[in-house]
Amino acid sequence: MEGPVFWCLRWRDLFAPALHLAGLHPDRVIYVEAGSDTNVLLAMEECLHHPGIAGVVGEVGKYSTTASKRLQLAAESSGVAAFVFRRAAKAEQVAEGTAAMTRWRITASPSEDLGLPSLGRPRWHVDLERVRGGNPHAWIVEACDATGRIALPAALVDRPAAAEDRKIVA
Repeated sequence: MEGPVFWCLRWRDLFAPALHLAGLHPDRVIYVEAGSDTNVLLAMEECLHHPGIAGVVGEVGKYSTTASKRLQLAAESSGVAAFVFRRAAKAEQVAEGTAAMTRWRITASPSEDLGLPSLGRPRWHVDLERVRGGNPHAWIVEACDATGRIALPAALVDRPAAAEDRKIVA
């Protein structure tokens, strides 16, 4: 998508050079250091009212259902994607109610074993926990390749069930 991405957070502690691993060039990011969760949510809502942006990201510790509804309405009316990250959330913590279209849980996953002491491409376990009108699902994805695309590991793409899925879609 064209345009800048606004990244709203309490304080700037994001390691920006690693954003390219998720397909986002760091030069496209405009940081909004808001100082508190409340200010992060206000900044996100304000950013969603401006045309020509690719997306809005906010990092909060927690947020209310009312704030969630306000962000969802602002995102729907602007047509801009909005993401709320609860980066410090514990894995066993149950997420509160939200008005968002989807709820995801993303955790680190072991890299592919290359057979020699080295680092493989980073991997994440991605769970779609809730989606309106759809079913939950889970994937393992790898960091961007040379083309800038997030990939499914080859073992997952080439498995027999994947071939069946492709037949069903076709």
